[in-house]
Amino acid sequence: MNEVTNLLMDHRSVRHFEDKPLTREQIETIVLSAQAASTSSFVQAYSIIGVTDKEKKAKLAEFAGNQSYVAENGHFFVFCADLHRHEVIGQMENKEVIPTIESTEKFMVAIIDAALAAQNAVIAAESMGMGICYIGGIRNNLEGVAELLKTPDRVIPLFGLAVGYPSKKNDKKPRLPLQHIYHENEYKQDEEGFREELEMYNRIISEYYNERTGGRRMDTWTGQIGGMMEKQTRMYMKDFVQGKKMDLK
Repeated sequence: MNEVTNLLMDHRSVRHFEDKPLTREQIETIVLSAQAASTSSFVQAYSIIGVTDKEKKAKLAEFAGNQSYVAENGHFFVFCADLHRHEVIGQMENKEVIPTIESTEKFMVAIIDAALAAQNAVIAAESMGMGICYIGGIRNNLEGVAELLKTPDRVIPLFGLAVGYPSKKNDKKPRLPLQHIYHENEYKQDEEGFREELEMYNRIISEYYNERTGGRRMDTWTGQIGGMMEKQTRMYMKDFVQGKKMDLK
């Protein structure tokens, strides 16, 4: 264990921020840290939109299910899969790049690049004493988000990132046991053991909620996730992606 691993393992989502905007230097440090992340074949298939306009932040909060911390934070970033610049590259270099841009593989590359960059941004922010919360809720209404942020074709807003100084810190949620996540040499096929690990984790999570809420909540992880997965949400995504000329061929 060292300073970096301690920082990584102390992560928790923050949903209450001080009314204190980030400085320009802090924003640039976070973005430069994001850019230092690995990128597939040096493609750099992502863009980051910083949202400072209060009305736009309020609208994004509305899109995200009226999450107040989308509007009230030190700075709000939106990470986008971006293959628009690669279409421009094709025009600049007189190369036929569209079939590659429209492939499922390059769409996956863009999503992975954006996620890697975002996690670097998170570690940079947390190393400076800030807290963060990822906001997948902006995908509730990507048509509205795209119009609000004026994203062109071949650019897909993926998630937001609220950053700022915590005014309140949530408890750290216990993660799945290491042996349930980590497989060596091949995927474990012990179904009985698999279920036993989940039941053990259910007991840990139920106790976590029980202590956190003073007995008002004792749900299990599989119950929580099963109920969430049963509800079909954001089922428009394929049509939206294809409408943005990422045809996933």
